[in-house]
Amino acid sequence: MTRVLIADDQQLVRTGFRLILEMEPGMEVVGEADDGAVCVRLARERRPDVVLMDIRMPGVDGIEATRRLVADGSAARVLILTTFDADQYVYESLRAGAAGFLLKDAPRAQLVSAIRQVADGDALLAPAITRRLIERYAPPASRDPAARRAFAALSDREGEVLRLLTRGLSNAEVAASLFVGEATVKTHVARILTKLGVRDRVQAVVLAYETGFVRPGE
Repeated sequence: MTRVLIADDQQLVRTGFRLILEMEPGMEVVGEADDGAVCVRLARERRPDVVLMDIRMPGVDGIEATRRLVADGSAARVLILTTFDADQYVYESLRAGAAGFLLKDAPRAQLVSAIRQVADGDALLAPAITRRLIERYAPPASRDPAARRAFAALSDREGEVLRLLTRGLSNAEVAASLFVGEATVKTHVARILTKLGVRDRVQAVVLAYETGFVRPGE
């Protein structure tokens, strides 16, 4: 059962998402929040697997709420909801710890698929949109020695896997590209995250761009 928490300041939006998700087998809506502070509190109490998080809410917005969830050590995966497909708010939400983003007007099937995808540990990164975000908002390549040492510690195969992740490939797609099993890819991803000291593959992708390990357009 995938447990979902919905955070949006518009009741009609929350109700619409709830109706969609409650019709899906294997999904349960465990709460609704109309601002980020309430979302963080409910996440502590109800331990959702996925949080559908609106970016723009009064009081504590979705970006700050995502930061607080990460700081709390929450296992919930945050899926950002936005009315924009490429803006600085989305980029900041990814840096804060979100597992991906989705337009609010996405079709029902895409919403459900996105929730299942992030619940399974995959990122939700449309490659073209992610590149635009990086090109527009990422700072110049970091010269942080610790970050560079972390990337230097990656094996050749781990570097290959990370480069494929930056293109938005899922574990299954990476496995097919490298002619290895999906379990092997999961092992490589886990080692990449440990070596880079990041929470999930989204932060690994963002860090890869920000340090110059990969560059937009590669």
